[in-house]
Amino acid sequence: MKGTGKQTLIFSSQARGFSLLEMIVVLGIIGLILSVAVAVVGKSSDTANIKMSETLVKGVETKLREYRMLGGMYPSQAQGLQSLVTKPSMAPVPKRWNALYDELPVDPWGKELKYVYPGSKDASTPEVISAGPDGQFDTEDDISSQD
Repeated sequence: MKGTGKQTLIFSSQARGFSLLEMIVVLGIIGLILSVAVAVVGKSSDTANIKMSETLVKGVETKLREYRMLGGMYPSQAQGLQSLVTKPSMAPVPKRWNALYDELPVDPWGKELKYVYPGSKDASTPEVISAGPDGQFDTEDDISSQD
C-alpha cells in the first residue's frame, strides 16, 4: 500500500507512563531550581536598590551644596531636607532660595531620607542617609552620603 498517506500507530502493552513517584521527583527538582533562581534574582534586586540609593544620597548632597551656594548656608537640622522643596520660614532663612525638588525623593524601598547636619563623618557638610534594605535607621545597612 504505497502512497496512501496513512500511518498506523502501534501501541504496545509494554508502553507505560511516568509513575507518581517519578513525577514527584521531577516536580521537586523543578521547585528546587526555581527557589534558587528566585533567591539569585532577589539578591541582584537588593544590590541594584543599594546602588540606586547610593546614587540618590549623593544626588541630594549635591542639591544641598547648590542650596548653600544660593543661600549662603546649609539648612539647619530643624529645617531639614524639606528646605529643598519649600522656602524655610524659620531662621536661618537663606539669602536666595529656589525650589530644588518638587517633592522630596524617597529611597528605593519607599522610605524618607534622613538629614543630619553637621554630618557624622565630616562636620563641615550635611549627611544624607537612607535606612537601607531593612528600613531602619542606625543599623549596619544604612547608606550615607559620607561613605
